[in-house]
Amino acid sequence: MTTGEEATTATEGAEGAEGTEAPAKASGAVTVVDPRLLVRQQGFKGYLGEFARRLRTGELGSMPVVVGLIIIAIVFQVQDSAFLSANNLSDLFILSTGTGLIAVGIVFVLILGEIDLSVGSVSGMSAAVLAVLNINKGMDEGLALLLAILTGMAAGALHGFFFAKIGVPAFVVTLAGLLGWNGLMLQILGPSGTINLDDDGIVAKLTNYYFEDKAASMGLATVGVLAFLGFSLLDARRRKAAQVPSRPISEIVLRTVALAVPAYAAAMVFNSYKGLPLAVVIFLGIVVLTDFVLRRTTYGRKVFAVGGSSEAAGRAGINVPMIRITVFSIAGTMAAVGGMFYASQINAANQSSGAGSLLMNCIAAAVIGGTSLFGGRGKTWSALLGALVIQSINSGMALLGTGSAIRDMITGAVLLAAVVIDSVSRRTQKTAGRA
Repeated sequence: MTTGEEATTATEGAEGAEGTEAPAKASGAVTVVDPRLLVRQQGFKGYLGEFARRLRTGELGSMPVVVGLIIIAIVFQVQDSAFLSANNLSDLFILSTGTGLIAVGIVFVLILGEIDLSVGSVSGMSAAVLAVLNINKGMDEGLALLLAILTGMAAGALHGFFFAKIGVPAFVVTLAGLLGWNGLMLQILGPSGTINLDDDGIVAKLTNYYFEDKAASMGLATVGVLAFLGFSLLDARRRKAAQVPSRPISEIVLRTVALAVPAYAAAMVFNSYKGLPLAVVIFLGIVVLTDFVLRRTTYGRKVFAVGGSSEAAGRAGINVPMIRITVFSIAGTMAAVGGMFYASQINAANQSSGAGSLLMNCIAAAVIGGTSLFGGRGKTWSALLGALVIQSINSGMALLGTGSAIRDMITGAVLLAAVVIDSVSRRTQKTAGRA
């Protein structure tokens, strides 16, 4: 959670029950003016000063990763004009979904200040469970899909139990899970090692189905922009009624335009190829849902509180072990969902499912997107941005015919840069007294 959000939450929490009158101000008391009000009253000059202050104090938000995406796009487009083609960009978005979905679960774990090394193996094991139940046992694919996702949830809950209740470090528990679930996946798949899925099944359509009507892409972009505008206006109205700082209409309109430009650009790209991919719709839906859970619910505030200081959260009455168990359950669930998308890409479950660089890419996506490795700060949108960075690098390198060794080195360098920015940002904020 950002500093501004924490201040807003604290202000709203201090308001008390609705309809309760605030106590009269003591004689001679000094009125403290929220600095955000001063910024907005100064207009463009105030926002420019606020931007400079954020740079000095390390509150960079998503700016580095957005700038990074732009630089990556320019570099690869100069090298190969096919990079920004509708075909390549559409495929890039689809291939990002598997990594991004698993990274969403990683974001929850990182906010706690922990790590989950098992997500790759859990994703592969879940895909194997689906394939065996549906293909070998003849179970309905929808039911097999549900049981496979529940398998991932159970694996995550088991990790959380050993970590929260037994006291085993999360690193050790999930490292054991990485090895154990991978072995179980190989056992489930059997001697053949590969089980092909139904070409016309639910899982196969996850990454191969497109909404061909052009109204679908434009409609989704319009719904997203209008929803953002509506919620922003409602939030500003609610804050004004509570007499706390709120964004002026001009700022809300500017933010809406900033969202509309990439939204409609993406819609035009999809319509220039095969249409709106189902994978993108599902991915965006899950990101929006999990973002709402983290930022707008009591549970989300508890997750941030535990990530900020588990001892303080416990003293505040938060059930810390339960929060930890549920967070690892979410990570296991998202690993299973991501595993379904990876199985859809190859239309099979095999011995390589969840292996290779998948784990590192998922963690890198969450961190590159802006989630702090030190806990207490992050958004699920980080998974979307980070996954796009990872896949953009892979796609660009593939177009240039670069080997996987070079791709891994570049991805590692980008990950290191993201962690360095995070570390410097935290140090700067501590120096400025805003950590």
